[in-house]
Amino acid sequence: MVTVEAPVAKLAALPGVSTASGVAAAARHDEATGRLLPVRPELRAFLPAGGLRRGSTVAVRGATSLLLALLAEATATGSWAAAVGLPHLGVVAAGEYGVEVSRLALVPKPGVEFASVTAALLDGMDLVAVNPAGSTPAVARRLSARARHRGAVLLSLGPWPGAEIELSCVPGEWTGLRAGSGQLVERRCEVRVAGRRAAARARFADLMLPGPVGAVAHQAPAPELAPDLGEVG
Repeated sequence: MVTVEAPVAKLAALPGVSTASGVAAAARHDEATGRLLPVRPELRAFLPAGGLRRGSTVAVRGATSLLLALLAEATATGSWAAAVGLPHLGVVAAGEYGVEVSRLALVPKPGVEFASVTAALLDGMDLVAVNPAGSTPAVARRLSARARHRGAVLLSLGPWPGAEIELSCVPGEWTGLRAGSGQLVERRCEVRVAGRRAAARARFADLMLPGPVGAVAHQAPAPELAPDLGEVG
């Protein structure tokens, strides 16, 4: 009888190789020790550890709604968040996506103090969302290093140099209008995830963003992340 256990064991013993059970065990440890900030169940599959790992940098492209959805569960369970350089971020919209707005600090126009304001917030907040337009590659690297050192999560609404994870959202059609009247109810979005380490392989799935009740929801059936075949080769 042919067995593959020995070769698999040898591969798992190599430096830098992670097994599925090892990744799951690390995620459980991070969650138990507070190193993992929770996200809504619909978003867990997009993040390697099933949540936002403290010290990480995550770039969100294409939709403010996805950024708000990422902030929702953490703020609802006691974490503090801040938004820097995002003057059009709506507090009402944030609340509709489940963000606990009493735990959300806003610095809409930091101007030339973008770097210092963001660094100070990373010292005291659990999550800091920023507009990357106020940054330079050198500043971006310093702020990501600050997040790692302080154990905060840095979320960029746009591309960010060195981000561990990048979530791209391609909004689709709204539903709800019938015969030219009615109310916009939900919108299908294609979310793609790419990045380093456990998120290195580009994948995608569809979500309702917002869903029927104003927050993120699975598109029926519940999405399973599929490999992005366009990235092959």
